[in-house]
Amino acid sequence: MRDFASLLPVARGDEPADLVLAAARVINVFSGEIVEADIAIAGDRIAGVGEYRRGRNVVPLNGAFVAPGFIDAHLHIESTMLTPPEFARAVLPHGTTAVVADPHEIANVHGLAGIRYMLDASRDLPLSVYLMLPSCVPATHLETGGAALSAADLSPLIDEPRVLGLAEMMNYPGAIHGDAAVLDKLRLGLRKRIDGHAPGVSGRALAAYVACGVGTDHECTTAAEAREKLQLGMTVLIREGSAAQNLDALLPLVTPRNAHRFCFCTDDRHPHDLVEEGHIDHVIRRAVQRGLDPISAIQMATLFPAQTYGLSERGAIAPGRMADIVVFDDLQTPRPRQVYCRGRLTAEYGRCDASIAAGIAPPTTHLRLPADLTERSFAVAAPSDVRGIRVIGLTDRQITTRCLIEPPCVRDGRLVADVGRDLLKLAVIERHRGAGNIGLGFVRGFGLKAGALAGTVAHDSHNLLIVGTNDADMLAAARAVAEARGGQAAVRDGRALALLPLPIGGLMSDRPLEEVARQQMSLREAAVSLGCRLHDPFMLLSFLALPVIPELKLTDRGLVDVGRFDFVPLCVTG
Repeated sequence: MRDFASLLPVARGDEPADLVLAAARVINVFSGEIVEADIAIAGDRIAGVGEYRRGRNVVPLNGAFVAPGFIDAHLHIESTMLTPPEFARAVLPHGTTAVVADPHEIANVHGLAGIRYMLDASRDLPLSVYLMLPSCVPATHLETGGAALSAADLSPLIDEPRVLGLAEMMNYPGAIHGDAAVLDKLRLGLRKRIDGHAPGVSGRALAAYVACGVGTDHECTTAAEAREKLQLGMTVLIREGSAAQNLDALLPLVTPRNAHRFCFCTDDRHPHDLVEEGHIDHVIRRAVQRGLDPISAIQMATLFPAQTYGLSERGAIAPGRMADIVVFDDLQTPRPRQVYCRGRLTAEYGRCDASIAAGIAPPTTHLRLPADLTERSFAVAAPSDVRGIRVIGLTDRQITTRCLIEPPCVRDGRLVADVGRDLLKLAVIERHRGAGNIGLGFVRGFGLKAGALAGTVAHDSHNLLIVGTNDADMLAAARAVAEARGGQAAVRDGRALALLPLPIGGLMSDRPLEEVARQQMSLREAAVSLGCRLHDPFMLLSFLALPVIPELKLTDRGLVDVGRFDFVPLCVTG
């Protein structure tokens, strides 16, 4: 609860502020103006904006621009492969002071224990971390996950102060057709708010989805799709992550009349991209570069997400608001110079100055691969009448795929990879329960000429996912990841060229940001040496097992036609 008594004398000018940011050009996100003013801060809050010269600490800004702290409207911290404390250290220098996170990645591995870990590990950070409760654990009935959470399981957490509602309802068919268990979760979410996930859903189906109380969507890939969702009352979260990058496609839809119905989010962003490019500040710069008014871009990263998620104490520089503030010099290419969180200088010139504790111990992760895993485990028998095979078609920087029908490559009665046609084998191995399930298929778009890539980051059930040119290297990659207790590996001729251990849920590293970024860069370089030219091959690989993103995906239980929401055979016969 706010302590108005301590703010009032500072706001009136009767007492000195704890901190005055003097002679600033304040971006007023309410009026869309830039106002020359001082900012008086008392404790962790802004007391006044105007003429305030008395302060125990006065910092002259000499006309620098000042904006509210940036808010990521939707992301998965686990996808950064960093613990919450290390994630905070990564994004605070980029001006991000609050995030709305969905911990469904670790929840799919560890259930409620995973959610509680994310709550506890983010509790006392200078970065404000809010959570949405995972709505789809497991994501679908088409895969084997590490946990299952019902509405009754989630209910005790909905009233947690930092829980803002129900996270992305990925089971949109269940919502649209009134599945009883899905409706129970939606009713729980209605106590606060519900995030959406409805790629390509339109018409009456979309009307039914929105009627469930779903308020946002971050899966739009075209302006037409976003316009329809906007017209039905949804807030569109423009995603610009490491894999899915939708800013260019959606930005032409944003106008002064409707900008308040848009927010920026990253969804899934890797540590190397955080270090090299930035976070929400990077999205703002790209949007401005592509013609969006700078103040509108900043509103979409501050006030509008705060309004969308009911964060009434954040998102603006105004009396009574939390003193989360970003200082920068160039409005056209804003790069944070100083970042204040709750009135304290937290980061300066790209470096996090705040003392951030390492955090609490994570839940113990076990990796249970089949005991009899051999090269033969990856063999695919070729039916005598096979005419073609269903192949997952990749598009760089997008997580949607195509369903291709390709002539098979048959050798000794088995379907094998054909490097010359960029036709590679894909495997998903169940790793949570020791069920022994192995889904096998083929993919085009990686460009590997040799070796294999593997990882336990495989949305959303996070089984072990492997793409390779030959079965021997696929087996070697699986073993390398298993020995690391989870992670990502690049292998050639049976030897690991690069390895990123992820012992926390098979999703996150226990190492510092800089070390994780270096390991990830080594993985990218190893992938390039194997022939891959994708921007982020491991991020794209991780989404090939997600059967809620069109069109064709592979789980541990088989090949999934996402449009039909059902399994389809690998081979086309007859």
